[in-house]
Amino acid sequence: MSDKKFKHRARKRFGQNFLTDPTILEKIIKAIAPDSVDKIIEIGPGQGALTELILGSDVELHAIEIDRDLAAYLREKNADKTNFHLHENDVLKVDFNSLLSDTQPARIIGNLPYNISTPLIFHLLKYLPGIKDMLFMLQLEVVERMAALPNSKSYGRLSIMVQYFCRVEKLFNVPPSAFSPAPKVESAIVKLTPHDLAPDELATPDDLTNLLRQAFAHRRKTLRNNLSSLISADELESLNINPGLRPENLSLDDYVRICKHLQ
Repeated sequence: MSDKKFKHRARKRFGQNFLTDPTILEKIIKAIAPDSVDKIIEIGPGQGALTELILGSDVELHAIEIDRDLAAYLREKNADKTNFHLHENDVLKVDFNSLLSDTQPARIIGNLPYNISTPLIFHLLKYLPGIKDMLFMLQLEVVERMAALPNSKSYGRLSIMVQYFCRVEKLFNVPPSAFSPAPKVESAIVKLTPHDLAPDELATPDDLTNLLRQAFAHRRKTLRNNLSSLISADELESLNINPGLRPENLSLDDYVRICKHLQ
């Protein structure tokens, strides 16, 4: 199956927008800076534009692709490459423990479909001991939410979860014209680097997720109302947290204190 003969119509149900701009591809490769000792997991390789550039650096590359036609194309295209490993699966159902190792943390990259980007980020936070860093193409709005600070409209569950577990670096924007088909929104590249904290020092992702889901259930209501089933106003005050505040007024450290108090 040659590249010239292969034509694939982007499928909306998989949120497919293929990156085609060579300048942007080179900028991404420069940001990744793959090294032959790296183990890289690529989510949604699509037609393999980035995959091909990464394989040239002799890294061990594991690609996860849900589209069976694209998987067949990639499998045949890279049949002679011993450093290429294809996993035909829904990434949200992947047990990353089968791909990750504490002794050789992997680097995870991908042009993430907009419709699964947030749940996928939450999913990956459960596997951080085996992850060295993550570099994703995401909707610009999602990247801005990741990097948002308290007392802003963008600040919420995603901001707190990601910032607690990772350092967030927005690298650069990517215009719609860089894709085929062109999406209706601006995109951006973000790098997430897990903090170097011992697992026993961390609040668990599930515990923090549950607290934040409750806290941000009604953004216009106070913590006294939103968290009443989890913690009393008196307990919040004992933690030096004003129960009359709204959820976006609390810092990351405030939420961690509540979370650890509830554990």
